[in-house]
Amino acid sequence: MTSKIKVDNINKVSDDSNIIKKCGTTTTIGSGASNPIVVDGSAVTIGRCGGTVALASGASQTGFGRTGTVDWVTTKKTATFTATSGEGYFCDTSSSAFTINLPSSPSAGAIVAVADYANNFGTNAVTIGRGGSNIEGDAADFECNVEGVSITFVYVDATKGWITTNTGNSTNAFQSNFIIATGGTVTTSGDFKIHTFTGPGNFTVTNAGNSCGSNTVSYLVVAGGGSGGCKYAPGPQNATGGGGGAGGFREGRTPTCSYTVSPLNAPAGLPVTAQSYPITVGGGGAATPGTPPGCAGNDGNPSSFSTITSTAGGGGGNDTQGGRTGGSGGGRGGEANPGPGAAGNTPPVSPPQGNPGGAGGATGPGYGSGGGGGAVCAGENGGTGGSGNGGAGATTHITGSPVAYAGGGGAGGYGTSSYHGCGGAGGGGDGSSPGNNGTAGTANTGGGGGGGGSGTPSCNSKGKAGGSGVVIIRYKFQ
Repeated sequence: MTSKIKVDNINKVSDDSNIIKKCGTTTTIGSGASNPIVVDGSAVTIGRCGGTVALASGASQTGFGRTGTVDWVTTKKTATFTATSGEGYFCDTSSSAFTINLPSSPSAGAIVAVADYANNFGTNAVTIGRGGSNIEGDAADFECNVEGVSITFVYVDATKGWITTNTGNSTNAFQSNFIIATGGTVTTSGDFKIHTFTGPGNFTVTNAGNSCGSNTVSYLVVAGGGSGGCKYAPGPQNATGGGGGAGGFREGRTPTCSYTVSPLNAPAGLPVTAQSYPITVGGGGAATPGTPPGCAGNDGNPSSFSTITSTAGGGGGNDTQGGRTGGSGGGRGGEANPGPGAAGNTPPVSPPQGNPGGAGGATGPGYGSGGGGGAVCAGENGGTGGSGNGGAGATTHITGSPVAYAGGGGAGGYGTSSYHGCGGAGGGGDGSSPGNNGTAGTANTGGGGGGGGSGTPSCNSKGKAGGSGVVIIRYKFQ
């Protein structure tokens, strides 16, 4: 038969205090206020408030305590501080970068974790100060510069110091979502869709995407070019018309796109939401008639998308009037009214949307007028040797291949065909002369029209029309 001892309490001999006490469903082991072990139903409590639970030297533990994890501090950190072992920190670098200093003189098993609170480490990094120990074996601080990263540091020994473990990235936890939109003529280039508008319309976004896929678009907005100034043939025989200024050129590439941009690229695209965005495509300035009296060229018309508006190109000047300001300015007319060309980048934006037209008003034998300004270069000045060429436009690969836009119109010439100016690369029209009828700016490039020449036939004295503009939108769709 098995022996049993039945008692409710076991007390010390010396002072009759409890060693083991049974009271209802609760069993307390220990005496006095310490009560180190309490068994109550399914709960076992070791230690007491303010007390310490310690393992003996050489002992090991399983099933409880810290095993490579941290307790997360839920108040975000926004400035430099010193970490405490056993804690994890959410760090917000939206305002500026800062440093987290690891504990100095750490013991093996010390642990600290950090996480990117606002997904801004890629812009403003958090530096992990080594606190006098190595990090991954190097006597150097550690820079967390990956957007969305979370990382844990565990101190191992004096050789390796702190070793990184449990790295992750919050941006990988979300499914990529891409923009879905309609409008214009849609083409594809690899993983990118391109919407080209050669006239007014709507860019309608039905899915705004997210940052893991795409939620911003690249854009090209080119306004209509100005027409060239005209010269009425029976008037002052030596007068010539200035070239029309190119339409304003504005480009912005979002980081999700990878095409080759123009020198005028703004290093950011535009965010989009699910809505319809009206598109305006500016027409070119109308041709000037070449009938009494002679006149300056006509301005083009602006183009716009979302918050981006490109200003129309300015018309070219004639023998009595200067050119007109605009996205790019018109060139000055030749002979009777010397002076500089009209200003470009009006109103001013950054990067500039265009350049001024060339100076004109030179005397013989060329009686040169100024070329219209282009997106990249100012119009060439006229001189005694002839009239100026239009300023060069800008080349971008937004459509998947290199195309130049917004070239200035060449100025009209006097005397011989060699005295007229040529249109700038990017759709600028050639100037007229007695042996050359000149050309209009190319449609959907924003090129300026060629200026009218002096002499006969009279059709050659007309200022040519500016080219219409264009709006192009590109984004990642898969």
